[in-house]
Formats: sequence, structure tokens, C-alpha cells
Amino acid sequence: MATGLNRVAEIYADRAARVTELKAGGKRIIGYLDIFPVVEMLTALDLVPYRLLGDLNEPITRADAYLPTVVCPFLRSVMDLGLKGKYDFLDGVVFAHGCEVSEKMAHIWRTYLHPPYAHFIDTPHTTHQAARKQHRELLKDFQKTLEEMTGQELTAEKLREAVNIHNRQRVLVRELYDLRKPDPPLISGAETVRVMVAVASLPVTEGNELLEQVIGEIKGRKDGPAPKPARLIVWGSIIDNTALVDLVESLGANVVMDDTTVGSRDYFPLVEITDDPRDGLADRYLVALRSPRTFRETVPDGNRRKDYMADLESRFGYLKDYAREWQVNGVILQVLRYCDIHGYEVPALKDYLESIGLPGIYLEHDYSKVALAQLRTRVQAFLEIIG
Repeated sequence: MATGLNRVAEIYADRAARVTELKAGGKRIIGYLDIFPVVEMLTALDLVPYRLLGDLNEPITRADAYLPTVVCPFLRSVMDLGLKGKYDFLDGVVFAHGCEVSEKMAHIWRTYLHPPYAHFIDTPHTTHQAARKQHRELLKDFQKTLEEMTGQELTAEKLREAVNIHNRQRVLVRELYDLRKPDPPLISGAETVRVMVAVASLPVTEGNELLEQVIGEIKGRKDGPAPKPARLIVWGSIIDNTALVDLVESLGANVVMDDTTVGSRDYFPLVEITDDPRDGLADRYLVALRSPRTFRETVPDGNRRKDYMADLESRFGYLKDYAREWQVNGVILQVLRYCDIHGYEVPALKDYLESIGLPGIYLEHDYSKVALAQLRTRVQAFLEIIG
């Protein structure tokens, strides 16, 4: 079997191959959408979490009968793959309340695709104490349905072990991202996307082994990316294909950091170790994950301008830290068409980037390689400005 980046390339080219093998060997595979389903609870019961992703190369032909064309094309792509039988190997699905469309899609999936097991976590959209308490209760409900489905008890010991394994994966991902800090970075942005897609397609222990192999290989190789004048963060909607990053890096930039859900946004926050592991999990998935779908309170002081800037700092301050640590000199704000939770965030984020002196460009695109190709001239002009 191939190892390291060669293994990553194999999985990226055929995501379902490994979990199909595992299913044939008796494992149960549970698909999950976005970053809010609590995957540790699946791992703790020997279920294999498998991230539901779309396919830029697959025309959407069936999903439009179930989801309007004026909603997120990524979610339509995922639904389309499900309707075409591309996810028939799943033994169940877990959805959470990310955006309004994903919430509706969870129920549409359950109604029309009839998965053997389906659960929806109605994740709160605020982080105050009442919301945190509500989220803990929702995880108890999730646990109950998992125990009924598997016939096993989800003990604190099992859950604590799963938390440690997943936290280990998050530490390894951070180590992988640290390899992008030098100039030039030791791993390209496109390679990183492939690694993250591969990790999301494997059981967590196999993903950890793959990450260790990749990190060791990258540290020892001599043919990494070349130095380029632009070092960029890519922020925004999901990126589960290398097409956009390939485009940017082909024009004279290194994508050295991201803030997307198949990347740092999902993997950087750890689960705090608590007496009841569900408490740490509830806080991690509600509070620690940074997403535009979650509203965070800012304490006002009576000065409208100061309040606004304090709010921006509360919402986006971590990006300033990323820019400093990864030596970034530009930001690409990319949003899928009809992705409202990211689109509505852009004006405030542009104000914040301006306040810290970091240039950015806003790109809206459809979930297709044809649409991405049309952005080439705009990206090139932006790179010339910051180069």
C-alpha cells in the first residue's frame, strides 16, 4: 500500500474506496455533514465517521427536484450524490444545524433517501449559558439514539478515549499547518487540501497514521514549493477540491493558511478534558468552533464606533494571529454563490482587514471548475497589487 502523499493522492482520487473496504469487513460507516456533528461519539462506539463532501466534476442533475437552485451549490452537490447512490454504502447519517439550508436538507435526506440511521443535532446559534446547557442536553439525545442503534453503552471511559484520539488528530493537523510557516512553505496549499480531504475520508486512527507519514515525508523532502511574493490566507465557504487553490498558486502565490471547514476551522480547536466528556464536547462544538453561523455577544460601552470595532475584534481577531504566525500579506475571501452565512459576513470582515492593514479580495463563485476559471484575471490583478 502506498504511504504518505502518494496515499493521500489515492484517497483524494477515490474517497469511498477505504470505507467501502471497512464496510465489507463489518464496520459501520456514518456520514456526517459540516463541522458540528460530534464525531467523537461515533468513534467511541466503533462507528466510522465519514465526511459528506460534494464533487466539482459531477454535474448536478437530480438534486434540483429536492432543493431550489437558489441555495448553496455545495449542498446541492452533496444531495445530488446521495440521490445518485454515491453514498449508498453509509449505514447512517448525522446532520447538525449549520445553516438553514443544511437544516432543511437533513430532513429531506432522511425522508427521501431512507438511511438505516439518521440523527439531527439542532445546534444552537448563540454561545450564552442557556445555549450551552441546551447543547449538552442535545448530546444526551444523540447518545441515546446511538446506543439504541448499536446496542452498546456509550460510557465516559469510551468517550474519553475517543476524545483523546481526535485531539491527537487535531494536534497533528496543527503540526502539518506549521510546515506552511517558513518561506517558502514546506507544503503547498493544494497539497494541504488533498491531505485534509483524505483525513476526512478515513477512520480517525488511520487518519492519524497518514498525517504522521505525511509530516515526516514533507520534513525530509527537497522539492517543496518555491518562494513567491504573495503569501495568502483563504477564508470562507467550504473548499473540498484543489481547483481554486491550484488557480491561485499557479499565478504566483503560496496559500499558506486557510479558514475553511475542511481545514483549520474544523481541526484547530481541541476538546477540553472534563469530568463528563460531554461537557467538553458541547463547549468545543458550540463555542470553540469559529463560524459565521454562530452569534457571539460583545459587551457595549456606549461608543458606537468603538463597539463596532470591539465586535470585529471578537469575531475576526484570530485572523490577525494567523496573519502574523504564517507571515501573510493578503486574504482571499471566497464565498459560494447563495452561501448567505459567509456572504453576509464579508462587509464586516473587509472592514476588519482594512483596520489591520491586510489587503483582501472578495470572490463569489459557483461550485464548478468552469466558474472558478472565470476568476483568473481578478486573482492575477490582486496578486500584482500585493506583490
